Amino acid sequence: MTTTLTSKGQVTIPKRIRDELGLLPGAAVQFSVSAAGDVVLHRPRPVKGRQRPVPDRFDAVRGRADVHWRTDELMKLLRADD
Repeated sequence: MTTTLTSKGQVTIPKRIRDELGLLPGAAVQFSVSAAGDVVLHRPRPVKGRQRPVPDRFDAVRGRADVHWRTDELMKLLRADD
């Protein structure tokens, strides 16, 4: 698998590898360089009592809207000519 290094020195870890290592957004990863010069990505070791799932920012606000717009009313408001 090949990926491109950005101007900021960042790379995207391919999804297949993220899935295989169980990497989630916000997870810490560790890199090392082998004697042969290969870069190795290590799965983070779980720390007892500190492994909490990363909360989904959309789940945190889903269903909390206090404005109950009807679609027709909202579209009329958005499309109104002033």
